[in-house]
Amino acid sequence: MSDVIVAGVGMIPFAKPGASAPYHAMGTEATRLALADAGLGYETIEQAYAGYVYGDSTCGQRALYHVGMTGIPIVNVNNNCSTGSTALFMARQMIASGALDCVLAVGFEQMKPGALGSVYTDRPSAFEEFDAAADELIDAPGIPLALRYFGGAGLSHMKKYGTPLDAFAKVRAKASRHAKNNPLALFRKEVTADDVMNDKVIWPGVMTRLMACPPTCGGAAAVLVSERFADRHGIGKEVRIAAQAMTTDTPSTFKAGDMMQLVGYDMAKEAASRVYESAGIGPGDLDVVELHDCFAHNELITYEALGLCGEGEAGKFINDGDNTYGGRIVTNPSGGLLSKGHPLGATGLAQCYELTRQLRGTAGPTQVEGAKVALQHNLGLGGACVVTLYKRH
Repeated sequence: MSDVIVAGVGMIPFAKPGASAPYHAMGTEATRLALADAGLGYETIEQAYAGYVYGDSTCGQRALYHVGMTGIPIVNVNNNCSTGSTALFMARQMIASGALDCVLAVGFEQMKPGALGSVYTDRPSAFEEFDAAADELIDAPGIPLALRYFGGAGLSHMKKYGTPLDAFAKVRAKASRHAKNNPLALFRKEVTADDVMNDKVIWPGVMTRLMACPPTCGGAAAVLVSERFADRHGIGKEVRIAAQAMTTDTPSTFKAGDMMQLVGYDMAKEAASRVYESAGIGPGDLDVVELHDCFAHNELITYEALGLCGEGEAGKFINDGDNTYGGRIVTNPSGGLLSKGHPLGATGLAQCYELTRQLRGTAGPTQVEGAKVALQHNLGLGGACVVTLYKRH
């Protein structure tokens, strides 16, 4: 399979619940922006994948019919927080296999305030086994589901490696420093590690409010094309998806007896390993990374899962400034989920948007100087992880 070209990307400013346009308008606008960026009309799109989590069936059609009604296949995708990158994964497969030449991936989410919860309460939850495993590993009554999972993973790292709580605060402070330069981010106010530590405690000794990402509304999209299509239509070929892998849970998720495994550490490690092997590079070759920092705790453990530092070395990686500008690998120059926001269906495609612009050299105030190799990590519990490697040619 050959590289796939990222022809166009689009993203709208992320917003708080209640302050955004309806989901279909956000999907429509993100798609139009991506098409304009590619210099293409909707009639060139041969197939589309539309990602969202909270919505009825065929919301993708509802969004895309306002761009055009050309009769193409539209596939609706729901894979929890990795929904956007799953849509991207499917679009890339269609191009790489030679089946199609021009495919759209779009993601959007219209969220409600507050912690995530089940919508359907009259049937078994997809998280039943996860909840049971978490109950055996941690005692956290009254802590909402997502906070319990990722806070528990951070607590596991603290116990294993002596990681201090302020390491997570430093991650959140770094996110805010990056987001202040991103006009599309939800939270652009810079905060210090002390601000984070002194914020409202939501799990004593484990998490403050600022260490968690906010519910967010937004939309993002990408147009992927084959090399022959790009040549035929005069499309620039600077940014390519050189490798991509998607993994789901293995027995270690439940058998390891570790909250880090329960939230996808092994999924991420395996997906990254496949990508590095396929591309013939290692983590030391990366210039910029957008990773899934739904909680500061997950960013910290993901440094190690992706091989950005050794196991147990994330605290030093943070203290040395190796996760930001002037360090070894700039992580989440967009501000990440913690500051940019996390509209579930749009998150993976917003990461694609940021990294594409980084490799083009058009990221403006968030630009990582000389960026040529970029890695994307997007994780959904339940579970799925997508890791994507982009290269500038």
